[in-house]
Amino acid sequence: MAVDGAQLWTLNQRLLSVVMDACSAELAGLGLETKEFFVLAEVAASPYPAELAAALMIPKASVTVYVRNLVAKGFMRREIDDEDLRRHRLVLTAEGEAARDRALASLASEFDRRLARITPGDRTELQRMLLEMLKSPE
Repeated sequence: MAVDGAQLWTLNQRLLSVVMDACSAELAGLGLETKEFFVLAEVAASPYPAELAAALMIPKASVTVYVRNLVAKGFMRREIDDEDLRRHRLVLTAEGEAARDRALASLASEFDRRLARITPGDRTELQRMLLEMLKSPE
């Protein structure tokens, strides 16, 4: 029986939505909206707004709004890049790191509850498959 790619995509999206919904109260308690959480989680790897937009696949204008909100909340600050004084680097504050870590712990806990339903071998295989799917097509 052939597996429908669109159905698999829909199931994956539904799982991610269910996990994020289960974490929404924790995120709200931290003062974060869902998209702001994703920005906090990614900023260390992509510290420039344009990189952040590309990594998260969201419009640059949206990143600007999320960054402005996170700066106002004290979770992040903009710094002039020492290597290119025309650029601003985004840096998490101690409060931002703490909020990110708590949000990631909540997300991991909720996802672990779902992963507990499958065997350790299946989890390893799931990780292998997801990594394979993330590789760039050649």
